[in-house]
Amino acid sequence: MVIGGFKVEDVADRASFEEMIYLLWFDKLPNQTELKEFSVSVAELRELPPATLDLLDSYAGKELNMMDALRAAVGTLGWDAPKEGSDLWVAKRLLATFPTIVAAAWRLFNRKKVINPDPVLSHAANYLYMLEGEAPNAERVRGLETYLNTVIDHGLNASTFAARVIVSTASDFVSAIVGAVGALKGPLHGGAPGPALDMVFEIGEAGKAEAVLRKKLEAGERLMGFGHRVYKVRDPRADVLAKAAEQFYKMAGDMKLYNLALDVEKVALRVLEEHKPGRNLQTNVEFYTALLLHGLGLPTQCFTPTFAIGRVGGWLAHCFEQRKDGRLIRPQSEYVGVSDRQWAEIDRR
Repeated sequence: MVIGGFKVEDVADRASFEEMIYLLWFDKLPNQTELKEFSVSVAELRELPPATLDLLDSYAGKELNMMDALRAAVGTLGWDAPKEGSDLWVAKRLLATFPTIVAAAWRLFNRKKVINPDPVLSHAANYLYMLEGEAPNAERVRGLETYLNTVIDHGLNASTFAARVIVSTASDFVSAIVGAVGALKGPLHGGAPGPALDMVFEIGEAGKAEAVLRKKLEAGERLMGFGHRVYKVRDPRADVLAKAAEQFYKMAGDMKLYNLALDVEKVALRVLEEHKPGRNLQTNVEFYTALLLHGLGLPTQCFTPTFAIGRVGGWLAHCFEQRKDGRLIRPQSEYVGVSDRQWAEIDRR
């Protein structure tokens, strides 16, 4: 898998998230001055308008999906964009505020006071700070940055295509990103990391893995975290996140959970090959996403919104590219219904 011309395994655990964004938006790696100026220009746009916070507060206590909150809040942004260079300003605004929206929504939904962003912290560190109220250690920040870098872009997936179609109509970037969030909310696209971890917790101990997994397969259930519509081999992003999870758990995590996950993975791959021979259903990005984000202390309800925090940078890169192309995306369709019908007046039907 390649991101901005680099193999994902070569950059995900080395680059800052801001560097990856700069690479995708401007097609080059920034020097120190460029990176500092870009990071500062994004960080200064992190605060939410009062109306956006009021909207999120109005959702508190209504048991709404976090992705619903993100979609609604994003739609309130961009109205104050400058006339000149508005696309870049709005892109920075969207990138900057996604973590603020998610953190604010989570805290409001849990009856906690919203924490204002810290413009001094990096993008990843600030997100963890706004969720918890304490500056995170370097290990947690590196783990989160590796995850965000890994999921920042992934070809013409459903949400990215939705964003590009909207921009191709000459609509604005906010509308495009609202559409992308709506696509990502669908469980067939971005909603599986939580269930992958739930399966590990359900198993509980390595000795029970085979019985539980076989029962699920015999009942026609899918093993979450395995198989991918694109990859017929092991998802390359899974290797990157497996390495990040291993490093984090060895330094600051629950090794018992980590070792259990490894045991479950081994059994799942063997049982899948027996149950569905020749399908080559390998570990995908969801499995180690769940393990890493849980280890970093993120609540399960924030897993998909955190994915969006990373992917919005890629969405916006595609928006810039589509704006430059200037063409309307208008796929052709073929009618497959009944033909040669004869019209009948309503009193004769």
